[in-house]
Amino acid sequence: MNMTIKDIKDKGLLLFECVSGSRSYGLETETSDTDLKGVYYLPKSVFYGLTYTPQISSESNDEVYYELGRYVELLIKNNPNMLEMLASPEEMILYKHPVMDKLKSSMFLSKLCKDTFAGYAITQIRKAKGLKKKIVNPLPKERATVLDFCFILESYHSLSLKDWLKKQGYQQEQCGLINIPHSRGVFAMFYDPEGKFGYKGIATNAFANELSLSSVPSGEKEVAYLQFNQDSYSSYCKEYREYWDWVDKRNEERYLNNLEHGKDYDAKNMMHTIRLLQVAEEVLRCGELRIKRPNRAELLAIKSGHYSYAELQKMAEELIGQIEQAYLGSSLPDQPDYDKLENVLIEMRTELYH
Repeated sequence: MNMTIKDIKDKGLLLFECVSGSRSYGLETETSDTDLKGVYYLPKSVFYGLTYTPQISSESNDEVYYELGRYVELLIKNNPNMLEMLASPEEMILYKHPVMDKLKSSMFLSKLCKDTFAGYAITQIRKAKGLKKKIVNPLPKERATVLDFCFILESYHSLSLKDWLKKQGYQQEQCGLINIPHSRGVFAMFYDPEGKFGYKGIATNAFANELSLSSVPSGEKEVAYLQFNQDSYSSYCKEYREYWDWVDKRNEERYLNNLEHGKDYDAKNMMHTIRLLQVAEEVLRCGELRIKRPNRAELLAIKSGHYSYAELQKMAEELIGQIEQAYLGSSLPDQPDYDKLENVLIEMRTELYH
């Protein structure tokens, strides 16, 4: 049974629904989307049957709903999104079934938040670094070939293969290569201007990922020794693929905004990174989760590109230090009480399926 969000609402299976994201944090602007998250339960026949649907999303992924058991499971793991849903400000809650009163954020908050909130934020910092590199170092659309990673060995020096071929007046298609035993990436190169030996060339085409080897008649004299830097070529291919995948999938509006404010990082990403670190410190120090942020102006200034990347890195490092201190003095349990929370889930399901 493929359930949809419409099915959940039409069949009275919705348990909780709230506005999430920037609007719940008090960080919305005129262009902010309205994201919805919710919790549902399955019809009894489905829940007891073979089909289990843990999560349902809209095509745009701006509406995401979780089956009750999956939701509690993620809460126990201190998943930031799930905890933020549970601690939603009253004005952000669109619907709440009475059975959901059995779940309170205080039942789930634990020292795991250090890893889930701050750990996620740190991965976002690394992601921002990768984005910074992509923005600062765009790759040409025309892909380099294996020939760009080949060099001719001359005395104590090496010369670009393409430059060497041009200097000699040679065509790569008339060259033949043979392996040099025990010398990784080094080849003896032969030249056949008349094409009588049927050499295969250095590379068969512009999309070749390896060099071509030829059968060379005994007694032929090599014209040079060629070295192919395969490791550099492999790294380039990975970087090229990742860069153009990013270009294809990037949020163009956000990208243009980043260019407009002159910063070489994803400003919205960094705003939420700093927000998560601040929330992690508060949870560990105060033992409560505050969704709506009191420092709206500061966070929106980050989103608008008013800080340099170095300033934000320094801010993040200071927050990480504060989180470590708060963790050491935190009165929160190491982790939620699994057995107690499982019993709460059983009570909720018993009430729903009575």
